[in-house]
Amino acid sequence: MTVQAIVKPNTYFDSVSLMSLSTKANQIEGVEQAIIAMATEMNKEVMKNVGLLTSVVEEAKSSDLVIVVNAATEELCENAFIMIDELFTKKNTSTSKSKVKYSTISSAAESIPDANLAVIAVNGAYAPREARKALENNLHVMMFSDNVSIEDEIELKKLAHEKGLLMMGPDCGTAIIGNVALCFANAVRKGSIGIVGASGTGSQEVSVRIHEFGGGISQMIGTGGRDLKEEVGGIMMLDGIKALEEDEATKVIVLISKPPAPSVEEKVLAIIKQCTKPVVVWFVGGNEEKVKQAGGHFAKMSKEAALKAVLLAGADESKINKRALNIPLIEEVRTKLTPEQKYIRGLFSGGTLCDEAMHAAMEKFDNVYSNIQRDPNYRLNDKNVSQEHTFIDFGDDEFTQGKPHPMIDPSTRMARFIEEAKDPSVGVIVMDFVLGYGAHEDPVGAILPVIMEAKQNAEDEGRHLEIIGYVLGTELDPQSLEEQVEKLLAAGVTHASSSQNAGLLAREFVVKGE
Repeated sequence: MTVQAIVKPNTYFDSVSLMSLSTKANQIEGVEQAIIAMATEMNKEVMKNVGLLTSVVEEAKSSDLVIVVNAATEELCENAFIMIDELFTKKNTSTSKSKVKYSTISSAAESIPDANLAVIAVNGAYAPREARKALENNLHVMMFSDNVSIEDEIELKKLAHEKGLLMMGPDCGTAIIGNVALCFANAVRKGSIGIVGASGTGSQEVSVRIHEFGGGISQMIGTGGRDLKEEVGGIMMLDGIKALEEDEATKVIVLISKPPAPSVEEKVLAIIKQCTKPVVVWFVGGNEEKVKQAGGHFAKMSKEAALKAVLLAGADESKINKRALNIPLIEEVRTKLTPEQKYIRGLFSGGTLCDEAMHAAMEKFDNVYSNIQRDPNYRLNDKNVSQEHTFIDFGDDEFTQGKPHPMIDPSTRMARFIEEAKDPSVGVIVMDFVLGYGAHEDPVGAILPVIMEAKQNAEDEGRHLEIIGYVLGTELDPQSLEEQVEKLLAAGVTHASSSQNAGLLAREFVVKGE
């Protein structure tokens, strides 16, 4: 194999653009692996770990763009560089036709006086500086960037709070502000339900279910995943609740988070008591009694949160298709699995989708492991090696440092799927496929060949491999929801109608084996 690299001095592209370009570069014929990234120390470390760190890259500065290609021959590498250059040309051409470029946030703010929000998607080392500039220019901030220190996050959120601005993030993947979808988001109808979420895909899931149940979204405010930690104190969630309380378009509020720190949960529940609007609370693994005492409406899972929200907003429950679990299907799958096929393997691109499925399994089983488990006794020793029931969030920082998010590039998850499908103790593999703005143009199609091969290999070995696929999206999304579902069904994959149902089905399919 041949590894070659090109360095473009003092050339900057945001992380979202580089993730998309890297995904396309890895699809070039003859390319084993390609990385397009800024030459930060973190990215160099990632390249070193995968054997792609050359002396040229090692000497590059953090302000330089590097393109590294691993292919069988020098000729294939050179061809890849030509095609990657064409990708950059196409991007620059499309950008120049639709956007005006500004060199700084301050110049953009001066040129666009009506602008009131900045999206930050630069490397985490520089993101706090740019966010501070935006806040000082009285702009709300959505920080897509991750790998930002918690100290910087606290400082920025305190500044935003003092100025009466939103500081969404860092690591805020989705928002809908004024009916405009930002970063990863789904196309949903406008309505009267507002969401404040410390979870990207969790917020997407609830917004999509609200849309399916006939409701709509007024605003969807992201906080970043660490907002409800003890150190941060829920600054953005508390400010988000206040913002929705004051928003005339919002009639019902939904709060979404993985388990918050107890002291922060108390703050959130205290502010709920003061709200004049109904508040639905879905904190994964949350306490129903605490929420009720605060005057909130408790939701155990995502679909329940969406259903309660639309009913509180005035929907007619008799006209809603709740899509109950298919009990005959559960019995049928149980009879196909051998006694040895006891375990679930969850391979997720969405962190809260992973968490929801994992908690469904934890209600029945004690031996549930994950790279995002709170209990250290059940946190995987090695994220690359599964234990018994295992649920993996491939969107976690440990998988995405220097690499595209799995909602854009499915290669890391695909490789893991191939390994899990070979394990004779595995009865069910459950996966999510996220549609919407910014996501892969055909997430099901990208992984379908390995699904079909794995099912055939299992059949040849005399065992049934049950695969559950959940497609998170609406009929309005850029990708076709109907086509994605049809592809799964045609490949013999069980389609789950919601994230909640995906977790419950996976659990029920393997109960027999415990």
